Amino acid sequence: MSDTKFAQQGMSFRQSVEHMVDHAIEIMDLDAGIGDALKVCKSVIQVSFPVEIDGHVEIFTGWRATHSDHRLPSKGGIRYAPIVDQDEVEALAALMTYKCAIVDVPFGGSKGGLIIDPKKYERHQLEAITRRFARELIGKGFMSPAKNVPAPDMGTGPQEMGWMTDTYRNLFPDDINYMGVVTGKPVEHGGVRGRNEATGRGVQYALREFFRHQDEVKSAGLEGDLGGKRVVVQGLGNVGYHAAHFLQTEDDCKIIAIIERDGAIVNPEGLDVDNVALYLRETGGVEGYEDATFQADGSSMLELDCDILIPAAMEGVITHENADKIKARVIAEAANGPVTYSADQKLQQRGVVIIPDAYCNAGGVIVSYFEWIRNLNHVRFGRIDKRFHEARGQKIITAIEMATDTKIPDWLKESIACGADEFDLVRSGLDDSMRLGMQEIIEKRRSNEKIEDYRMAAYVIAIEKIARTYRDIGY
Repeated sequence: MSDTKFAQQGMSFRQSVEHMVDHAIEIMDLDAGIGDALKVCKSVIQVSFPVEIDGHVEIFTGWRATHSDHRLPSKGGIRYAPIVDQDEVEALAALMTYKCAIVDVPFGGSKGGLIIDPKKYERHQLEAITRRFARELIGKGFMSPAKNVPAPDMGTGPQEMGWMTDTYRNLFPDDINYMGVVTGKPVEHGGVRGRNEATGRGVQYALREFFRHQDEVKSAGLEGDLGGKRVVVQGLGNVGYHAAHFLQTEDDCKIIAIIERDGAIVNPEGLDVDNVALYLRETGGVEGYEDATFQADGSSMLELDCDILIPAAMEGVITHENADKIKARVIAEAANGPVTYSADQKLQQRGVVIIPDAYCNAGGVIVSYFEWIRNLNHVRFGRIDKRFHEARGQKIITAIEMATDTKIPDWLKESIACGADEFDLVRSGLDDSMRLGMQEIIEKRRSNEKIEDYRMAAYVIAIEKIARTYRDIGY
């Protein structure tokens, strides 16, 4: 499974997460009872169910784990992958608890997984499998708008979330809040614009905020803003693509290498991310892409000389074995657990800044929160006040022109008189959440001499918030 690289170093992905929590608890001198309560996974269910596929029956096995319900609902994605197991699901559920706390999203942590390779099934077959999985979770109390709200993850997307929503609606036709049962749905069926890009966009916002703190940038051995920084991206899926796309098109970063399953492509002058993504969709790999050098040993390109490395694929890709060869000065963990514990220690000693997964890839759950609120409110963001703000902006333009006897350019008029729509508000809320999260992490690291890195600062922040809830309202 995906824990193999962790296990080779005597520590599974779950153990690695728990080790980080233990270290944070030691730093905080937290009561042992609260510490034990924080680490335990509150509940987990395994389901196995049959589905008829092309005239024969196949058995599928999946899990849903709830690490914490100190805030309701518990929140976390459902991944479809052949390497899923219970240990991984429980580890990711715990990570979701801490992630939500770090960025002040009032959810508990949950996660789900189904052992399946979705590429081997046709659309109608995936629909039958997904609907049956949803019925299993709903029937056992692990999926509802009030208690446990799934979202897309590896191998799933808006289509699967749409099927799950419809399954819940058919079972509970009188629940007017049925659309809040999952997030990441198609926009036409209760989703929110900006959710699909949210995790990758959040990585961009995290890096932007980091580069606003020049003392932190200098400590990483870099200078200036994001413009011109050389970036290596591992994994051009949803998260990796959007992070790379926005960094290239909006921040003028150079994406000098993209690593995929069949290898890596490298161009020191920069790759066209959109063209690479199109080529990848058409061919299933990056080999043969023009205007780049192909490297069959893609994992070795993690060691390419660059400013920023964005691992956006699987757990445990930076290990004890290759940590000393990593040349990036900043690692933005777009995936969950891409750096093993021992590799993390080595990189810290070398002064490499790691923006941790528990914060860096929280964009998805932040916008999921916005979508969930929208579903419960039954009104899209901006519908009530968009035209009001446009009218107010127009009055401001008129007042300025009358007072100064000056004609304001049309492009500036459009900007001032523009009322924010749902997309604008979602991006604004995501940007604000990521900014405040990074600021809090930096401040926590600076204010506590026992904290040496961002990862531990993030865990301390999360545990402080959760422990406060436990103390105030009980376990």
